[in-house]
Amino acid sequence: MKKILIIEDDTALANGLCRALSSEDASAESAESLKKARSKLESGSFGLVILDVNLPDGNGFDFLREIKEKYACPVVMLTANDLESDIVAGLEQGADDYITKPFSLAVLRARVNAQLRRGEKQNRSVFRCDGFVFDFDRMEFTADGTAVELSKTEQKLLRLLTENSGITLTREKLVDRIWTDGAEYVDENALSVTVKRLRDKLGAKDYIRTVYGTGYIWGKK
Repeated sequence: MKKILIIEDDTALANGLCRALSSEDASAESAESLKKARSKLESGSFGLVILDVNLPDGNGFDFLREIKEKYACPVVMLTANDLESDIVAGLEQGADDYITKPFSLAVLRARVNAQLRRGEKQNRSVFRCDGFVFDFDRMEFTADGTAVELSKTEQKLLRLLTENSGITLTREKLVDRIWTDGAEYVDENALSVTVKRLRDKLGAKDYIRTVYGTGYIWGKK
């Protein structure tokens, strides 16, 4: 089920959009302020955000950058600001589409569905959890919006852990999957050192957990 977050302070419009965009394949919910939107984004995974520019507690353009840095999901700007300069500013700051009011519901649905399909393709290699966004195809990794450089070995370890989120992976399996270059001998401390470096770089000691006597698991207690 794809989830859509509509950030719009006009309650009647927001409710109408929620009804119009909800279907068997998608659900929509709204937030009338940036504070409530931030809370929803932190507690759930959304496939698309529809964002108004003028909100009671801040500017949508500023929040657009925050969404892109922390959550990396498609964003459609929906606003009465129809000046060319506003549209250009939105697109240059990372908006995936820009729709001005008044608008056709049919056109909005079509453009929203296009972004959901596009986001679905991109998400196949992207892992999101709380403030972490890991794009393995692009080799781009962020923690709370801050870019983190990882070695190839650290990337392999992180991908194995996140692809098996909630599952304990044994040390033997991790060593076998990470060091696949045919080396006859891998120092037994190599995995421990790699895990520690990865935890430190990402600030993920609460997420990359040791299961003593067995191996490691991605998952917060």
